[in-house]
Amino acid sequence: MSSPLRNDRFLRALRREPVDHTPVWLMRQAGRYLPEYLAVRREAGSFLAMAKNPEIACEVTLQPLRRFELDAAILFSDILTIPDAMGLGLYFVEGEGPKFERPVRSVGDVDRLAVPDMAAELGYVTDAVSLIRRELDGAVPLIGFSGSPWTLACYMVEGGGSKNFSHVKSLALNEPAAMHRLLDVITDSVIAYLSAQRAAGAQALQVFDTWGGVLSPTMYREFSLRYLQRIAAELERGDGDARTPLILFGKGNGAYVEELAATGTEGVGVDWTIDLDEAARRARGRVALQGNLDPATLYGNPDAIRREVGRVLDAYRDGNGGSREGHVFNLGHGMSPDMNPDHVKVLVDAVHELSAR
Repeated sequence: MSSPLRNDRFLRALRREPVDHTPVWLMRQAGRYLPEYLAVRREAGSFLAMAKNPEIACEVTLQPLRRFELDAAILFSDILTIPDAMGLGLYFVEGEGPKFERPVRSVGDVDRLAVPDMAAELGYVTDAVSLIRRELDGAVPLIGFSGSPWTLACYMVEGGGSKNFSHVKSLALNEPAAMHRLLDVITDSVIAYLSAQRAAGAQALQVFDTWGGVLSPTMYREFSLRYLQRIAAELERGDGDARTPLILFGKGNGAYVEELAATGTEGVGVDWTIDLDEAARRARGRVALQGNLDPATLYGNPDAIRREVGRVLDAYRDGNGGSREGHVFNLGHGMSPDMNPDHVKVLVDAVHELSAR
């Protein structure tokens, strides 16, 4: 039996219910800015060794919760676990990021892909979810996650990161049927993957559409939004207070808040390139909003951080008819390795203090 939640502000906010203060968690809150994380990584030897070891993944997930009064934990893993499980050969190059030994470059490559066996190929992830949930012992909710179909396709086709996304955009333009087949099998995989995390104990789920913002509006709606809609519609999440909420987050998605809010998701995460009052007006109270402090704010001094936290809180309230309900405070993207943990504490404490009822 799982312990009852002692802090459910995050889940209540996603249901747009009253909370005593705005809940806060941070993308990449478990990571390279923490000295304790770096110590574990040195011992483990590599990022993948950490992510594929449930005990290590659990330890790293819990590390930031020991330092900061965060309102949610997020599974320590990587968005590229699905394509790795598809047999593309994920590896990491220091200073360059993730790479694939066998990128998807042809119609034949697409046709050879299949939905991975979640237990056989991704059991280490669900084992980590179960272990983290047990170790949290009801302290805060646990968030599971996946990359979006378009974002995963970008890495799979490009073979890693990219500056101009020439390979994946060429496939979409020249072989749209193949591109849609690729996105369909990825979407089926994402739904199965998130379902497995939910079954293992994840209490909320987030989809990271990191590269949706590189698309034109027409291509975004065809190759990204369409598949986010499928996930929101087809992912079984339960009912009522027991429902597992879904958050759709994307870089550069501010222009599509209204369309994302109509997908059936419970939350939409936005980056800092749209004012949160405008995002709230576009959402029209249909979903909770998550965000949207510029991560670079953490390079500011404590007074600057507190000022910007207050500005984001007030912006949401201004766009939401004077109410703070339905807001999860977060960064507009993940933290960087050179950020000061002391500044993270200032941010978290400021959110709680400035939003307290």
